[in-house]
Amino acid sequence: MATGDLCKVLIVDDEILIRQGIKHYLNWEQEGFLIAGEASNGREALHMIETAKPDIILMDIVMPIMDGEELTRVVKERYPDIEIIVLSSFGEFDYVRSAFQSGVVDYILKPKLDGEGLLKALRTAAARIPSLQPAGIQQNGAMSIGHIIEKLMSGYVADYDQSSVMQYFPYSDYLLLAADVKNHSSKIDQAAFIKKVENACLDTVAEAASCTVSYEHDTLVFVFNTTSENLSILKSAADRMAESMRDTAFAMSVEFSEFSQIGTICKTELIPLLSCRFYLPDTALIVKDTLPGLPADGAGEFNLDWFNGEFKRKNFEEAFTYLEDHIQVLSRCYTTDVFEFKSVLGNMIFNITILLGNMDYDVKELQNHKYTYFKSIEGAASAGDAVSHLNKFLDDVKKCLFTSEEQPNLNMKRLMDYLKEHYREPLTLTDVARHFHFNPSYLSSYFSSHNKESFVEYINRLRIEEASRLLLQEAAAISEISSMVGYSDHSYFCKVFKKITGLSPSQYKRKHYT
Repeated sequence: MATGDLCKVLIVDDEILIRQGIKHYLNWEQEGFLIAGEASNGREALHMIETAKPDIILMDIVMPIMDGEELTRVVKERYPDIEIIVLSSFGEFDYVRSAFQSGVVDYILKPKLDGEGLLKALRTAAARIPSLQPAGIQQNGAMSIGHIIEKLMSGYVADYDQSSVMQYFPYSDYLLLAADVKNHSSKIDQAAFIKKVENACLDTVAEAASCTVSYEHDTLVFVFNTTSENLSILKSAADRMAESMRDTAFAMSVEFSEFSQIGTICKTELIPLLSCRFYLPDTALIVKDTLPGLPADGAGEFNLDWFNGEFKRKNFEEAFTYLEDHIQVLSRCYTTDVFEFKSVLGNMIFNITILLGNMDYDVKELQNHKYTYFKSIEGAASAGDAVSHLNKFLDDVKKCLFTSEEQPNLNMKRLMDYLKEHYREPLTLTDVARHFHFNPSYLSSYFSSHNKESFVEYINRLRIEEASRLLLQEAAAISEISSMVGYSDHSYFCKVFKKITGLSPSQYKRKHYT
C-alpha cells in the first residue's frame, strides 16, 4: 500500500515515553494510518503542520510553551480540515467541555487508553474528513519495513517475516546514518531533506536500498543496505554529503550484517555518537573510528569543597584557575552526557552567586542576570558556546569582586604590588589582566578611575625611576639599563625617559656626576 493512501497522524505530547507508547499501541499502517511526526509542545506542532501535513492531531492538553487548548484554537482557525483527538490525565468537566466546544473529535483519559479505544477514535476522526477515506488493511496484515525498524529502535518486540525483509533489503551489509534535525524542524521540508540525504549517499552506489525513520522527534535515522564491496563507496559519499550540510549533525555506525541488530546499534552506538557533535562542532560526520583521543585522565571529579574553601578565604585567583582548567578538560570529554555537562556549568553559576551573597558581596547584578546565563547555556549548540557563556558570567563575577565597596583599596594594592614586582618584565595590560583573570579593557578603566595615572603611565614611571637609580649607581651602558628595566626598544626608552625627567639618559647621568 502506498504511503500516500494512509491517514496521517501527528502526535503531540511533552512526555517522550507517552509518545513512544502511542506509536506502538497499534500496527498503524495495517490499520490504515501513518505517524507523520511528533512534537513535544504546541509551538513545535504548529511548525510541523506545514511539512507533515497531518489529517489528525493526537495531543495532550497540558504542555509547556503552548498547551493543547491554545493549539486546538489556532489549528481550528488556520487548518479547519484537521481533526483533533485529545489525550489527557485530567477528567474534570471544565477540561472536557472546553475541548469539545473547540471542536475536538474525542477526549480520552490516558489511564484508560488502550489500542481498541484509540483506534475507534482515529476512525471516527478520519470519517469526519470528507476528502479522506482511511485505507484498508494491508495485504496479509504485514507491517511496513519502516514500522518494523521503528519498533526495533524503540526496544519493542517486532514480529516480522525475514523473507519480506530480505525482499526490501536484499544485500549483505547494513549501515546506519543519524541526522539531528532539531535546529531545522521549523525551517525545512523533512521529505525534501530525506530525499536530499538519500540521493547524496546512494547516487554513486550501484547496489543499495534504504529506508528512513524518525527516532524521537528531532532525529532521523537512515538505514542503508548494500554489498560489502560497496560499503567504502557509501561511507565516502556520506562523508561528502555531511561536509556539504554542516549545519546538520550527522553520525554513522559501523557496518553490520543482521537486520535484527538495527535497534541495538542505533540505541547503544549511533545516538550516543550523534551527541558527540556537541563537543566536536567542526566534525561534519561523527564516526567512532575517527574520534579524537580523550584527555588522559578525564576531567576527574570537581573538588567542590576545596573550591568553596578557597572562595571563602578569598583566594579567588586559585579558585578561578581550578574551575577554568576543569571546565576546559571537561569540554573535551565528548563521552559526557550533554545535559550533565550543561548542568555542571549551571550549578557553578548558582553556587558562586550563593557563595558571594553569603560573603556579603553585592550580587544584585549577578542575581538579575543569572537566569539569562542559565538559558544561554541550556540553549548552547556546542560545548565551546556553553563555556563562553560561563566565562561571561565569570567576568561579571570578577567585576563584582574588583568593584566591591568592601575592598577597593585592597584590590588596588594587589595591582600595585604585582606591578612593582614585575615591571622589569616585558609587561602589558593584557598580561596583567590575564594574571588577574580579568578583561583588559575593564582593567584599564578600573586602574585609571582609582589612580591618577593610567596603566601605561604608571609602568613607565616605575621603570624610569629605577633606570634613574641605575644610571647613578651602575657602570652598565645605557642600552643595558633600558633592557634591565623592561624596555626592549632603546630609542623608545630614551624618549620616555626624557618625557618624564626632562633630560635624556646621558644628560641625566652627566648632570648628576658633575
